[in-house]
Formats: sequence, C-alpha cells, structure tokens
Amino acid sequence: MADRDYDIVVFGATGFTGGLTAEYLARNAPADLRWALAGRSEAKLAFVRDKLAAINPAATRVGLLVADVDDAESLRVVAEATRVVITTVGPYLHYGEGLVAACATAGTDYVDLCGEPEFYHRMYLRYHALAERTGARLVHACGFDSIPADLGAYYTVRQLPSDQPITVESYLRISGTPSGGTLASALNAFSRGRQNFQVARDRRRAEPELVGRRVHAPLGRPGHNADQDAWVVPLPVLDPQIVAASAAASDKYGPDFTYQQFLALRQLTSLVGFGVGVAGLLGAAQIPPLRNWISDRVKPGEGPSAAKRAKSWFRMRFVGRGGETTVVTEVAGGDPGYDESAKMLAESALCLAFDELPKTAGQVTTATAMGDALITRLSAAGITFTTLSTKA
Repeated sequence: MADRDYDIVVFGATGFTGGLTAEYLARNAPADLRWALAGRSEAKLAFVRDKLAAINPAATRVGLLVADVDDAESLRVVAEATRVVITTVGPYLHYGEGLVAACATAGTDYVDLCGEPEFYHRMYLRYHALAERTGARLVHACGFDSIPADLGAYYTVRQLPSDQPITVESYLRISGTPSGGTLASALNAFSRGRQNFQVARDRRRAEPELVGRRVHAPLGRPGHNADQDAWVVPLPVLDPQIVAASAAASDKYGPDFTYQQFLALRQLTSLVGFGVGVAGLLGAAQIPPLRNWISDRVKPGEGPSAAKRAKSWFRMRFVGRGGETTVVTEVAGGDPGYDESAKMLAESALCLAFDELPKTAGQVTTATAMGDALITRLSAAGITFTTLSTKA
C-alpha cells in the first residue's frame, strides 16, 4: 500500500469523538504522517482542519475527503486512498457496514470504537473471509471498548504459564460520563436481544473449532468480593467476547482459558442502583418513543467539557491464575469515554500504519494484531500497565 495517498484517514472527524481523535493526531502524530479527514461536509471538514492548524501548523496539509455512509462509491474512494481508516461514526449497526465492506475489499486496515456485539459478529460473518484474502486487518473496539480489557488480559496472561489452565477475572472501577454514542449503542443492542443472540450463534457455528484447547467467557455472578473489598456485578458488554477471540487465536492463553469481567462498587446501594439503571434502560429500549426520548438527551457527537473530562478516570484490575502462579495487574488511565478512547483509537491506527507487527488479516483483535507494540505505544501516551503482585 506504499503508493496510497495517505497513511491514515479519520472518518467522522466533524463529530465529538472524531474531533478529539483528530486533535490527538495533530498533537502527537509523527511529522511525516500523511493523513486526511473524511465526512459528509467539506465546509465542516475545513473548519475542523483550521482548528487543528491552531494546534499544529503542519495540519494545514491535512487532506479533506467528502464521503457519506450511504454512498458506497465515496467509501470506496476513501478506502483506496489510505493504508488505515479510523471511523467514529456510530451507532455502527446503523452506519458502519459500508466502510467495513470498502476496507475489506480494498485491503485497507480499519479501526473503530464499536462496542456493539451484533455489529461485531455480523461483520465477522460478512467480511472476515474477504479481508483475509485481501490482507485487510479489521480491528473493532479500539477504544475503552475493549482495549483495557483485551490488552489487560493479554498483559496478564503473558506472566502466567501457558501450559496450564488459566483464569482471568477483571474488576473495573470508573468515574466518567458515558458518550452519546455509547448510550445509543446500548439502547440499540438492548432493543435487539433476539438478533444479538442469533448472530452470536451463527458466528460460533461459522468459526473454526478449537482443537485441543477451550476458551470460555461466562457471565459471572453479582455479590461481594472480599479480595477486591467491593460489591461486584458482571458487565453486559462486548469486552469478554473480544478477550475470548484473542484467547482463541493464541495458545499463549493456555489449554483451557476462562475470562470474567465485573464492575466493582464500594457500596451495596451503588450495586442496587446500577442494577435498577440497567433494568430501566433495558425496559426503555423495548419502547421506541421512550428509547428515542432517552437518545435525544445525549446524542452521538455530543460530549462533556474538557474540565469535566479531566476529572474522569478508570482502573481495571486483573487477577490471573495459572498453575501455582497468581498475578495481579492493573490498566489505568484518564477519561474513558472520550479522551482515552480517542487516544487508544489514534494509537491503534498509528500502530497498524508504522509498527512491526505479527502477520495477520481478517477480523482480528487488538491483542492479536498489535499486542506488545500497542501496549508500548499506550504506555508512552500515559495509559499505565502495571504488575501489582506475583505469587508462585
């Protein structure tokens, strides 16, 4: 792909998270990066470029590509013009497939912020085989969904014996505001329970069967965890499925691998409140007028102020056990919904564009496609990967 015009194109740069991603690149990308912004309005793209030029005068050279999710030809042009596409245009189930198709066809690497299980599985069924043939790496969930979980589990597993069964549990503590895109994706997923179940089953049937190894990602049980000094509740998110895909792709995760993920809360009342909130959101998602009313409160493309984001943080602690060894690790960072997601997404694209990586193709995870190289990048960018204790 050396003859392509750009190394990276940011699709959706006029939106809130897309704009943060573009700003991160303007501040941190190498000087010789060839990149462009893509979206529906050239005037809005030019406005974003002007803002980037105020951050870094070199951004005046950033290209502008007019493209629309409903115009397959415009998406083909974008995919064929670059080595890597970043897209923040969600909910992906509504707006994402055309760009995945274009990248899979063109052999172009692709990263997104998808946390939507149905979209993730549908794209595997429709484009994994094509991307394998063209050499495209389709890497979904390159933000807070699901990099801390995926790379955190990978980082933990590396410190355990690979010839023994391995269990990893993660416990998330978080303070922040969910993005409008995350809320819209959650409402959409909750309203499509049957479709989610069906496509997940179809994917399991389509995937090659593991031989001599097993991978599990069961839903845990809520309750009090004395070791974490917290009330814990399993999280109904995409992360465990991403971690399971990474484990299935590598025997470093042992012959029998189990992963479970929990939200950790200090107070029982917080646990009850979380359960009531999820139940309410699940119920509201079944009623279109109510679902639309909630969606209108925090729309995709909107987000909190920089001052509010500066007070947000996350810590994800991992407890890994293999044979006689127990290791406790932690992945931590700042604002998960916006700033750190933009950072993770941008660094994932830079990693695919410039780093020496394992040879992979098709729909792959961050751990499978980038692993150590991405951990190195994110660590340098301020997201910490720490080993807290090891017992053998």
